[in-house]
Amino acid sequence: MSISWFFTNLLAAFLLPPLSLVLLGCLGWWLARRFRFAGNTIIITSIALLLALSTGAGSRLLVAPLENRSLPVPNPKMVDAKAIVILGGGRSFAAPEDDNRDQPSAQTLARLRHGARLYRMTGLPILVSGGAPDRGGESEAAVMARALREDFHIPVRWIEGTSENTAQNATHAATILREAGIDRVLLVTDAMHMSRAMQIFSKTSLMVVPAPTDFRSRKPLSVADFIPSAGGLQTSHYALHEWIGLVWYRLRHV
Repeated sequence: MSISWFFTNLLAAFLLPPLSLVLLGCLGWWLARRFRFAGNTIIITSIALLLALSTGAGSRLLVAPLENRSLPVPNPKMVDAKAIVILGGGRSFAAPEDDNRDQPSAQTLARLRHGARLYRMTGLPILVSGGAPDRGGESEAAVMARALREDFHIPVRWIEGTSENTAQNATHAATILREAGIDRVLLVTDAMHMSRAMQIFSKTSLMVVPAPTDFRSRKPLSVADFIPSAGGLQTSHYALHEWIGLVWYRLRHV
């Protein structure tokens, strides 16, 4: 397991819900023993935030501004790209229904589907990017390449299987593509992740055209979106991770 990956995820756990709000509530409980009003206010605030972020409506307040930063590419044939880069978004380990081979996560599968669609529209060669920072099983890129070939019947030209984060996705992909004489690409990732990906890819030699997918804030609100759920909290967690990542990359990669 990569030490940097472990500590990054450990820090994220403390900064993001639900653990951050649980810790905030514990702080309020501790303060309430001496400063009842302040402590109780913090406890109530932590519970209210946890409930709000667990709803589809609450998560949308964080998701929509991210997704509105990058719109779908209207005509992929007209952007003069020379390759398609698809970023990994996780994998499922040892699927028993597939001879215990690793499989793309649902998030990665959505990216692969869009990448396959772009390939059929443009015929551009594909690079898949994603390592195995947890040091378990295959790299995400290897799993993605296999899924594209076997399930979508799409060829993969380059497999970048060493990166542990989006910054390394950018630098490692740029190195491979520069050696192939390619300087302009279509970049495929989630709409929520696209802002951070574009921020770091712009630091490389590549000219990047965003091709986002998996938009989550376009569905009309319903009554169910105001009921707390694990799915709502998961979406809020992802969105907050991207907002924090944007700030961190801006500070670190200036």
